[in-house]
Amino acid sequence: MSANEPISYQVFNEIGIIDQLASHAFTQSLPRDMTIAQFGILNHFVRLGHEFSTPAQLASAFQVSRPTMSNTLARLERSGLITLVPAPDDGRAKHVSITDAGRAMRDTCIQRLAEPLAELDREVPGRAL
Repeated sequence: MSANEPISYQVFNEIGIIDQLASHAFTQSLPRDMTIAQFGILNHFVRLGHEFSTPAQLASAFQVSRPTMSNTLARLERSGLITLVPAPDDGRAKHVSITDAGRAMRDTCIQRLAEPLAELDREVPGRAL
């Protein structure tokens, strides 16, 4: 990296590199056929304690297009990890809910991350926030 580049560029460049490396390591830890995007949706429901969301709300939260979100939700539904049901007040809209199997899958993903995170803790000196 050139010393002439603005510090803001250098910071974002390093963040991009960290993101790429972390995403790869995370993907390698996930169960077969589970993507980071799918895990993110399952984690979103558990973390926020939402009973349901709409595909549009999820697309907005994850900053992806509605068709992209619909595709990801369809895969999760086929796997039995979420349910998609018509909204009672608008037959065109859908409500997305996580299933018990979805919660279990999210927990499995977190458990599979334990070793890579422990390795990171050993390699990166730090302090509690």
